[in-house]
Amino acid sequence: MIRHKYFIARYSVKEARFYTPIYKHNFYISSMKNIQIVAFDADDTLWVNEPNYQEVEQKFCQLLEDFLSHHHVSQELFKTEMANLELYGYGAKSFMLSMIETSMRISDHRLNAMTIQKIIDLGKELINRPIQLLEGVDEVLKSLHGKYLLVVATKGDLLDQERKLRNSGLEKYFHHIEIMSDKKEQDYSKLLRQLNIAPENFLMIGNSLKSDIIPVINIGGWAIHVPYHTTWAHEHIEFEMNNPRFFHLPAIADTISLLKD
Repeated sequence: MIRHKYFIARYSVKEARFYTPIYKHNFYISSMKNIQIVAFDADDTLWVNEPNYQEVEQKFCQLLEDFLSHHHVSQELFKTEMANLELYGYGAKSFMLSMIETSMRISDHRLNAMTIQKIIDLGKELINRPIQLLEGVDEVLKSLHGKYLLVVATKGDLLDQERKLRNSGLEKYFHHIEIMSDKKEQDYSKLLRQLNIAPENFLMIGNSLKSDIIPVINIGGWAIHVPYHTTWAHEHIEFEMNNPRFFHLPAIADTISLLKD
């Protein structure tokens, strides 16, 4: 995907280095048969998310083009989002508040009420976007349902994520829904205690190496990275991954054949 120049700060992602998939080795195939719970990230793993933010951000930049270039507005917004993470967490409402704060700072508090209302409307537009499932998701969940306990483990705003899951039509497949304030090692360890499952019996599938993959590998679980073409800069990480419990697959549908072996 050719990324729009306005979104360099938010969406720039460098290539990570992967090693040849190790799941071909019989020893690790045998070990995978101990997996009992398969957890899925939601945004950009089950359904489209980041492109929606990208589109709203472009409209936000257009509202403020009298004050700064689109590129610099985008950079300022990203700075605000990072400063606000500990206060607001993740999700559309946090993004809306950060847009309002950024607009006031850039304009030196000269924005009129009509423009502020347009920013609020952008946030509501983001929240009310229809759910677009990613290719292969329904097929994978149908295939794995009944063979494993399926879990959603996602970050974001509680009401927003619950709404998206409900509107996705996928809720019926999942044994447990966990909407997490963050996805660090301690957060996954807490989740596994709640599920009463050992790390070696837990598999995480997601598009973010930083949030979905590395923390799970570090606590002794299994992880499948299914990349998405657009990734938020906050989730970017440079790394070299060479671990027998890590897999990199080009599409989520490929998990079916991997778990059948």
